[in-house]
Amino acid sequence: MGDVVAIRGDRLSAEINPLGAELWALRDGDGRDLLWGGDPAFWTGRAPILFPVIGCVNGGVIRVAGETYPMAKHGFARRRTFTVVEREAASATFRLEADDETRASYPFEFRLDVRFAIEGGALAVTATAHNLGDTPMPASFGFHPALRWPLPWGGARAEHRIRFDRPEPEPIRRIDSDGLVRPAPEPSPIEDDTLRLRDDLFSDDAVILDRPASRGLVYGAPGAPALRVEFPDMPELGLWTKPGAGYLCIEPWAGIADPAGFDGDIFDKPGIVAIPARAAHRFTLRIATDGQALR
Repeated sequence: MGDVVAIRGDRLSAEINPLGAELWALRDGDGRDLLWGGDPAFWTGRAPILFPVIGCVNGGVIRVAGETYPMAKHGFARRRTFTVVEREAASATFRLEADDETRASYPFEFRLDVRFAIEGGALAVTATAHNLGDTPMPASFGFHPALRWPLPWGGARAEHRIRFDRPEPEPIRRIDSDGLVRPAPEPSPIEDDTLRLRDDLFSDDAVILDRPASRGLVYGAPGAPALRVEFPDMPELGLWTKPGAGYLCIEPWAGIADPAGFDGDIFDKPGIVAIPARAAHRFTLRIATDGQALR
């Protein structure tokens, strides 16, 4: 782990670890932790960056123009040290660029910039994937913040819930024992726009919304302050914890794990973003402390 980079505003502060450009701490104006601190008994992660794939790929490889390349779960960015290229009191930008190690598993010329900025009572995270090559570049990107469950503002763990911006009646997806998306969807546990959180929701791993209507939600307990999470350009959403752990991961994704049995080219992988030559694609997340109180 490198030296964490601290940024601060009037109502929020954050720390970012250059290893993986991972959000390492998020605290309100009174110093209360909003982000899981990692615990080997459950999960040591805190908020890893997922790039250039989400979840697992079939057989542990991606296929590009008839060639296969080894690819780890959630990609390689979370295991690489980013360079700090901009640092101010309330913001910092981290950069990862293609090198011989990345080309061995992902044969594309890229630059990935991740900017963290405190804006009032919100943390805005903007990731920009640049395609530096002369042909289209396939990529997925995901945020994976582990927010405290329960939050430190009051309300029992069993009272916490998510209220989506819109009703979410569509079936959910689950992954199999190989980490691949099962063929058959399952009925949604969301009642209209509300998901009442309980551990047994996650006994079968993540709850995956592969076509959510919402691009924002509120997370917390009724009668207590709540967090607002916005993901305006992220078309998929995962929710995950290990039952009994003190966190809930709210994971906006642009992409998804391979479907079971998928053996096609990465450009045909569901959810993939094809970034044109010499172009860039932006992915954004906002976590705010001014979430409207839950009913």
